[in-house]
Amino acid sequence: MTNQIAIAESWKLVLREEMDKPYFKELFLFLKQQHAEGKTIFPPAPQIFSAFDYTSFNDTRVVIIGQDPYHGLMQAHGLCFSVNKGIKVPPSLKNMYKELKTDIEGFNIPAHGDLSHWAKQGVLLLNATLTVEQDKAGSHQGKGWEEFTDAVIKAISNQKEHVVFILWGKFAQSKAHFIDDSKHLVLKAAHPSPLSAYNGFFGCKHFSQTNNYLKQHHLPIVNW
Repeated sequence: MTNQIAIAESWKLVLREEMDKPYFKELFLFLKQQHAEGKTIFPPAPQIFSAFDYTSFNDTRVVIIGQDPYHGLMQAHGLCFSVNKGIKVPPSLKNMYKELKTDIEGFNIPAHGDLSHWAKQGVLLLNATLTVEQDKAGSHQGKGWEEFTDAVIKAISNQKEHVVFILWGKFAQSKAHFIDDSKHLVLKAAHPSPLSAYNGFFGCKHFSQTNNYLKQHHLPIVNW
């Protein structure tokens, strides 16, 4: 399994020291063991680092932080909030589409939940935990992924300027202390989940705020 997992070169250069740390090697031993025990892990091995494949370090200008991959069959493909085409659009993403409809003029709600077109435009769709066991939400939390993805957030904050960090919900907002808000835009709101979307997600206008900020800094806007 592990020989199918590799991070894109632009990120490898930035994260090499992190990936040489003992915890990261232990994480991959854990994944190998899970595979040997016949457990089904999502996303499939070649897609674990999809967020980094679609969005190079140099191109990253927006970061959306999620928590865990979807744990249902065929859902997760390595991008937070996103699912493969042909899979039912999850409730949180439905609410994201509703907000986009009211926030971005001319936005048409897609019939699918594949956000790879965002990722190709420099939107890093980063889950804090990059793998999960089938039908067991949160099963790979605390195994090392969070330490790695925290390092990703820190590297972007430290080495880049004028990136928009979108933090929905308390978990994502707990990452704010890794971000230098004197040179980046940090947007916070309730999570788009049906449980909390009416507590401040709807009407947050984060999509238009993102594009306005990018425009101000002469960066390409996102075609949501």
